[in-house]
Amino acid sequence: MSRRRCRDGGLAGRFAAGSVGPAGAEGPVGPADRGAASVVALGLVGATVALTALTVPLLGAFVGSQRAANAADAAALAAADASSGAVPGVPCALASAIAERNGVELTGCELDGPVSTVSVGFGAFGFAIEAEARAGPPGWTG
Repeated sequence: MSRRRCRDGGLAGRFAAGSVGPAGAEGPVGPADRGAASVVALGLVGATVALTALTVPLLGAFVGSQRAANAADAAALAAADASSGAVPGVPCALASAIAERNGVELTGCELDGPVSTVSVGFGAFGFAIEAEARAGPPGWTG
């Protein structure tokens, strides 16, 4: 590889465009680029924080929907047990107590013979989360 001298005394062709030259040399990347890595790092941290801020509430709402579904199932089973006489109590009052123990509010309770249908709801991360469940003997048409 032959080396030729440039007019300014540096070596031509040795460094690719955009690369840093020898220590102390003013090359294509000079003092104006100082701190550029800090800006890129700050941008990456900001993007990570923004993505986290968007993801956490959505995942929280998903967990909340599962919690509401579980509470609705338990409340519906309690109301169905009370309406069939398996446990003492008023079916919808029992369903409301079970819903409250699960951290949700009973928003609806309907009885059709031994079948109970309940709806529950609560708020999480600014989302209104609702669930509905039905419990009773299999094959009951009402």
